[in-house]
Amino acid sequence: MKRIQNIKLFAGLLIVIAACFSCTKNLDQTPKSTADKEAVFSSEDGLKLYTYSFYDILPGISTPFRTDCSMSDYGATTSAPDYLLDGGYTSLESTGWTWTSLRNINYFIANCTNTAVSEDVRNNYIGIARFFRAYFYFEMMKRFGDLPWINTPLAVDDSALYAGRDSRTLITDSIIADLDYAAEHITTTSESTRSLITKYVVYGLKSRVCLFEGTFRKYQTSYGLQSTADDLLQQAADAAQTVMDAGIYSLNTASDSLAYRNLFISTAPVSSEIMLADVTSTTLSKYHDANWYFTSATYGTRFSFIRSFINTYLMRDGSRFTDIAGHDTITFANEVKNRDLRLQQTIRMGDYTRTSDGVTVAAPPVFSYTYTGYQPIKWCLDDTYYDAGSYNTNSVCLMRYAEILLNYAEAKAELGTITDADWAETIGALRSRAGITSGLTTLPASLDTYMQENYFSDVTDPVIMEIRRERGIELTLEGFRFYDLVRWKHGELLTNTWNGMYVPALDTPMDLNGDGVLDVCFYVNTPATTISGVTYVSVGGTSQTLANGTYGEIHWLDNITRVWDDYKYLYPIPYDELLLNPALEQNPGWE
Repeated sequence: MKRIQNIKLFAGLLIVIAACFSCTKNLDQTPKSTADKEAVFSSEDGLKLYTYSFYDILPGISTPFRTDCSMSDYGATTSAPDYLLDGGYTSLESTGWTWTSLRNINYFIANCTNTAVSEDVRNNYIGIARFFRAYFYFEMMKRFGDLPWINTPLAVDDSALYAGRDSRTLITDSIIADLDYAAEHITTTSESTRSLITKYVVYGLKSRVCLFEGTFRKYQTSYGLQSTADDLLQQAADAAQTVMDAGIYSLNTASDSLAYRNLFISTAPVSSEIMLADVTSTTLSKYHDANWYFTSATYGTRFSFIRSFINTYLMRDGSRFTDIAGHDTITFANEVKNRDLRLQQTIRMGDYTRTSDGVTVAAPPVFSYTYTGYQPIKWCLDDTYYDAGSYNTNSVCLMRYAEILLNYAEAKAELGTITDADWAETIGALRSRAGITSGLTTLPASLDTYMQENYFSDVTDPVIMEIRRERGIELTLEGFRFYDLVRWKHGELLTNTWNGMYVPALDTPMDLNGDGVLDVCFYVNTPATTISGVTYVSVGGTSQTLANGTYGEIHWLDNITRVWDDYKYLYPIPYDELLLNPALEQNPGWE
């Protein structure tokens, strides 16, 4: 359970023991060996120790839930992202063009040749290294597009340091080649801590990579790569199928109504479903800050789901909430009833409670923490002790079986080969866990016009539409959304209205969780008297308003214009890097 923490400690030791690098982001320094490299490369223990250093490439423990809070279409935050403001982001602000990790990996691969270690063992650890090189390049390609492909530890005078970028087709092929090698040579198929790379984590990443690039090429037509999309989509389906057929993982169904949320609040990764995780450690004082981030008026971004997204959660009988007459004027306490069980495991609603100093108390949305009323709980522990700092002890999943099922279903749907049996095994299984009782075994036949009008206007296939609905709900706040929008070519959704719950009238206190206790009251003019325990929220300014002035959905930051342009599907190369190497050339639109 503490393996990831130990990995990072061992990585520190490695810097002392092995060929360590004070590389800059420009790949322009040679390795400075502080010990004979044979001490590392002549034994399996040395190889294992070295590969622990690669795990720093994985996201930081607070990164997954913060990623969607920073850039997604389904939440409001304290301020609009600079990336979406006119002139708010340029190559001067751009970051991420960092190559130190790649230098470390390539050095290992180039030097893992000592015949004192058997070939099979060496190939296993080279496989781990190539997994991480693939992971590194995938993240870089998503952000910047074309990249220099570098698979050797370059010397300081190597001309490749000043070469231009290689095409995304070469980068993609190279990523897949690395993953195929890793899948063939990594010997571990499963391990109990869920914190090390295994053969099936490799297949999981391959399904993620190929689905991303296959759909990117299909929908981002300006690249002229549509004819190559299906091959990648088939590889995505095949890789996901390999994980499914292995029989190692399954959807967590323990605890029934909390089966979903337990994946995100458990200290130890739920090993039936979690394939890869970062874990906390009391011994090493390693925690994260999800509670603080989501329950503070000042520390985090006050991320709040918007109503347009909450509307996509189905009713428990499988029908659409948005097909209910008058759904747009249903108040919060009623709109959340009888919905997909994941809703009550994602936001504060209904009978949700928290513990404070050992006392259990009702916990409706708190409007000093939320702008819209839809306050996240997915990653939050229920004891208020965790709210005041980086104290969270719950593990953070980086890959889980549900994603594999979604990857498989989407790849097959995009290929036009998905069957009823495929649907039942993937989307049907996910919805069944969420308490949905119909539409589980056969492909959907009718297109949801709400989804088409509010999200994906170009989608006419009901199956693809429902898979996108499912992906948004199942993987929310796990760091996928922005790049899902990128590959589907729907960045314009990032400019949608930040709308909240329906308020029927001003100066009328509302009970948000149906317990008979009044919780919040919205006003324009400061009330002369107030009720104890009620939070009073002004909607008379320019930032927070009601859609119709005195009633309607809450709107947040309508006074700030968010702008999307298609060149933003790629980030700019940082300005300083172009000064060092003009051959890189800037991404179009960022010149």
